[in-house]
Amino acid sequence: MVDDRTDLLTELLTDLTAESEQLDALVRPLPPESWARPTPAPGWTVAHQIAHLAWTDHVTRLAATDVEAFVTSAASAPDVTRLVEGGAQAFLAPPAELLARWRVGRAALADALAAVPLGQKLPWYGTRMSPASMATARLMETWAHGEDVADALGVTRTPAARLRHVVRLGFRTLGHGFAAHGRAVPTAPVRLEVTAPDGATWAHGPADAADRVTGPALDFCLLVTQRRHRDDLALIAAGPVADEWLDVAQAFAGPPGVGRAPLATPSGVTA
Repeated sequence: MVDDRTDLLTELLTDLTAESEQLDALVRPLPPESWARPTPAPGWTVAHQIAHLAWTDHVTRLAATDVEAFVTSAASAPDVTRLVEGGAQAFLAPPAELLARWRVGRAALADALAAVPLGQKLPWYGTRMSPASMATARLMETWAHGEDVADALGVTRTPAARLRHVVRLGFRTLGHGFAAHGRAVPTAPVRLEVTAPDGATWAHGPADAADRVTGPALDFCLLVTQRRHRDDLALIAAGPVADEWLDVAQAFAGPPGVGRAPLATPSGVTA
């Protein structure tokens, strides 16, 4: 009998491949000058976004295959923010070379995660993660940085069913968002009900919880990856914990993200 965790990892790696290929299809026809376009992340071009993904795939593979090398890499910068910035800079290259590096690296990562023995957890920055959690995090980051690239290119991407993994991660990191912002982690349960791209409902948390967040799944993913401000999303919070969560939600590890400013002014006029 196949273990459920093995099935989940296979599903996640399949969806991660699909997410990566969608972004690959977006950037591969770009002329070199378009790789230099600025994205919503301050100081980062389209090339920086792909370089960041290539670097993160690389260090994730190290965590799965060479713990000593991963620890050495993690100790190479005084904090996570500088490590991330330095990683993106280190992996920058001419577009064709960068694209090839990302492709080779993400394929190697998928093989590495699939080969991790069942039950083994991998080192990460300040924590340890299962291969399935690592794959989920890579899918979340690939999607989020893909949004940055799409924004830079003026492209609107069609959300896919694989966003369910980002939704689940966003829900599971509720406590992390509060802690990262120096706030007490709430003990009251929260119910999340979001509308999937196909109109279905994805739900997490107790059905009878007083605190609730509802709205489109896409909007929730944009919130927890800090790609949009809550004021620009159709998310509804009921209850004090749910309302505060929308201010601090953060699906990614590390210190609190700066987030994005609202796209609209209080008067409703686009800024």
